[in-house]
Amino acid sequence: MTSSRLRPLIAGNWKMNGSRALTTELLTGLSALRGKQPDLAVDLLVCPPAPYLTLAAQLLQGSGIALGAQDCHAKASGAHTGDVAAPMLADCGCSAVILGHSERRADHGESSEHVATKAKAALDAGLTAIVCVGETEAERDRGATLDIVSAQLEGSIPADAEAGRLVVAYEPVWAIGTGKTPTPDDVAVVHAHMRSLLKAWFKDGAEMRLLYGGSVKAANAATLMHVPEVNGALVGGASLKADDFWGIALGAAG
Repeated sequence: MTSSRLRPLIAGNWKMNGSRALTTELLTGLSALRGKQPDLAVDLLVCPPAPYLTLAAQLLQGSGIALGAQDCHAKASGAHTGDVAAPMLADCGCSAVILGHSERRADHGESSEHVATKAKAALDAGLTAIVCVGETEAERDRGATLDIVSAQLEGSIPADAEAGRLVVAYEPVWAIGTGKTPTPDDVAVVHAHMRSLLKAWFKDGAEMRLLYGGSVKAANAATLMHVPEVNGALVGGASLKADDFWGIALGAAG
């Protein structure tokens, strides 16, 4: 089991990868694995690209695996060509949405304040907001990790967030897709810091799940998932293969 009493969540962020064929193969395989161990004490969430959400919802029916999205707009509707509103995601069968990922912050110039408006929209639509924070390698090298994480947390989380509907994912930018990972001690320091902030800001801050993300794979999952205050993982590349993703779930549960 994980290092805390909170039930672990393993969330797969497919990013801009996939096809109808891959979605079908991957979710059919993952559903079969889950079906063999339905009592495994881990929550699973997959977040495909938006074009495949409806297909994914159909494939996941009865599987016990939840569906999420990778982003949403801050508005519930309107003249925002190309954007997707949180109520639309809920209508497609999503129960969660990833917000503030470093790739969104960098590629689309999203500020923490912008992330907070999206998170509020997600909560209003009945979705769980998975809010991402994390420092760059340059920020880490100058010893600013905790300052960056604190500022992003404070700026990105709506004031009315509650434990059952908010998840925080710490993803050091320098570890995403690079094969590099911080040491368990490094992760422990950041997660302990985030926990202390959440407990100070929210009456149920002790119950908010904290995920680690950044080059998580089956080989290191058990070690990372047993770090104090780590309540699961946000998984990138390894979420694109059913066996790899399931191996991380086993590491979290074991």
